[in-house]
Amino acid sequence: MKVELLVSEWCPTCPQAERVWRAVAAERDFEFAVLDMAQPEGRELAQRLRLKTIPAVVIDGTLTGLGVQSPAEAHRMVAAAPLRKRASPRHAGMLLSTDNRAFIVSAMVYLMLAGGWLLAHGALLTGDALHPVGLHLFSAGFVVQLIYGVGAHMLPRFTGNPIVMGAWPWLQWACLNAGVALLAAGFIAFSTMAAVAGGALMWVSLAIFTVRVWPVLWPSARTSGRAAIPLVPAE
Repeated sequence: MKVELLVSEWCPTCPQAERVWRAVAAERDFEFAVLDMAQPEGRELAQRLRLKTIPAVVIDGTLTGLGVQSPAEAHRMVAAAPLRKRASPRHAGMLLSTDNRAFIVSAMVYLMLAGGWLLAHGALLTGDALHPVGLHLFSAGFVVQLIYGVGAHMLPRFTGNPIVMGAWPWLQWACLNAGVALLAAGFIAFSTMAAVAGGALMWVSLAIFTVRVWPVLWPSARTSGRAAIPLVPAE
């Protein structure tokens, strides 16, 4: 079973509909995608079904519901789907996903740590052997994590191309945070091995982010240039 939820940024009820369907998708085993009207797939589906109201729920290519369903209504619409045994990758939607939220929260934590380092040492770049610690708390801990979280959320919206979610962003998050911690510990304890291991983990996180974002920026095959039809948000 494939469930597609058509939404748009200018639709005031679409975030509520997405919350309902994401909760149902976490419990029932079906393929779920949030299609923005800014995306070629969303425009194409709306034109094919001649939709004039969103949010709209399309199940296996058939228009099944308009407006915001209650959790009970949504469960009845996918009653044939079995209970989910494990989470599957999903397309990013309008709402800030849990993994992107984790990146941004972690970035704020590292910003406070970098601020504490600045207060304690008078500068991020100290004149001793520990100068990389403050630098990486700010650059890798704060700046890079903020780019990861905001970039993975906004790039699909700017380009109209979906980014696949799942376990990969969490692996990316774990590698970066473990890498920053190991790198800082390596410099503090004068352990070259720990510092090198931390740097390697940080590069792994960058590689994962690159693999995730590449198809968003440079899709292999994507239709474009189709005008969107005017839609009216559901009350």
